[in-house]
Amino acid sequence: MTVLVTGAAGHIGANLVRTLLQRGEHVRVLVRNTTRALEGLDVERLTGDIRDPDAVKRATAGAEVVYHLAAQISIAGDPHGLVRAVNVDGVRSIAEAALAAGVRRFVHCSSVHAFDLYRPAASGTMVDETSPRVPDEPSHFAYDRSKAAGERVLREVMARGLQAVIVHPSGVIGPYDFGPSRMGRLFLQLYRRSLPSLVDGAFDFVDVRDVVAGILAAHERGGVGENYLLTGHHVHVREVAEVARSITGVRPPRLVSPIWLARLGVPFMGVLGKAMRQEPLYTHESLSVLQTPYRFDRSKAGEALDYAPRPFVDSVRDIYAWFDAAGMLERR
Repeated sequence: MTVLVTGAAGHIGANLVRTLLQRGEHVRVLVRNTTRALEGLDVERLTGDIRDPDAVKRATAGAEVVYHLAAQISIAGDPHGLVRAVNVDGVRSIAEAALAAGVRRFVHCSSVHAFDLYRPAASGTMVDETSPRVPDEPSHFAYDRSKAAGERVLREVMARGLQAVIVHPSGVIGPYDFGPSRMGRLFLQLYRRSLPSLVDGAFDFVDVRDVVAGILAAHERGGVGENYLLTGHHVHVREVAEVARSITGVRPPRLVSPIWLARLGVPFMGVLGKAMRQEPLYTHESLSVLQTPYRFDRSKAGEALDYAPRPFVDSVRDIYAWFDAAGMLERR
């Protein structure tokens, strides 16, 4: 059986592909250019863009299962239109191709950001799979709008017969973080003591291996047309830093900046990010995420998929172990 993974070179993709190979699956991947996460892996590689109808037609031909992970993540708007193009037009492209190819099962990896997390609410208000999605309006963040719009276009294709299920991870952390991801960069900065301060906020973080387990369970046991929240633990940034200290022995910054003060530094972070040729760690969007009053109810995934995230401390321990094995922890 051939399974197709889009976004295979990303954080979730790198872990999913390895798990599929361990299960003896024939894995085909559709990648654009960055393939470091796939080096040495016995996969069938196709080079192409998720927005290219010909590329996705070749990729889906003969595939029985499609795991659609490809996405353009952004915490700084959509200045070049790529977020919308990949997260909405790309979803339509791969879904149409999968339907035409007779794919038996389509698992779409969305995000908790498809839900409207910035509506007024009391602290601790729960979000579940029935909660309102982000409206497609300019007043909302570009990435959030794109993930909600991507789900809507997918459902248009599902209405014509595509057998799909949708999962929504929260903030993903864990090993095989080749990028590294934004959270991976945070853990490295804590280790290198290059972070000037912490930020007074919190969010839900989930181990990438638990997300992979949820994705595979969604393929095997998820209901067609159903959504499942694949979330982890609500953790304050200060707790993230303390858990990291307990593992590495490196003392975190003593200064904890309130969100309002961190926002004043956003322009500086933007300049620094450009100088370092990478997206800044903090933007108005990422700071808003740390302020959301919502929590996530993952009970549906627990009941239907036997989904149960591991302890947060185990994830952090394994993050540093993998960074060390990958030679990404320089001597201090």
